[in-house]
Amino acid sequence: MDKVNGKLTVFFEEPFWVGIFERIEDGKLSAAKVTFGAEPKDCEVQEYIQKWYFSLKFSPVVETVVKDIKRNPKRMQREAKKQMLEIGIGTKSQQALKLQQEQNKQERKEKKPQEKRGRRAANV
Repeated sequence: MDKVNGKLTVFFEEPFWVGIFERIEDGKLSAAKVTFGAEPKDCEVQEYIQKWYFSLKFSPVVETVVKDIKRNPKRMQREAKKQMLEIGIGTKSQQALKLQQEQNKQERKEKKPQEKRGRRAANV
C-alpha cells in the first residue's frame, strides 16, 4: 500500500507570508511554494488547500528517508507547537524548490529565442 505524507509550513518572508507544501510519496519528496500576501487565517489556509492543492505545481522529486514511527498524540501536539516556533523550511524542501526554479529558468531560456524570432518575423 502506498503512503503519502503531506506538510504545510507557513512563515513570514519579508514582505509576504509564504507557504511551503511538502509531499512525500514512495520515499520521494516534492515541494511547492505559495505566496499568501497578508497573514492568512486558519480558515483561509484550509480553503486554499481545498480549492488549489491539486493545481499546485510541485517541484521535481528528491530522494528522502521516510521514518514510519507511531507517536503518542501528546508528543505529536508538543512537536507541532515546537514547529510553530521554528522559522524556515527543511533543507530537502529547499533542494526540491531549487530544482523547480532551475527547471523554470531553463524553460524560459528555451522560450526566449523562439519569441525573438517571432518578433523579428513580425517586424519584417
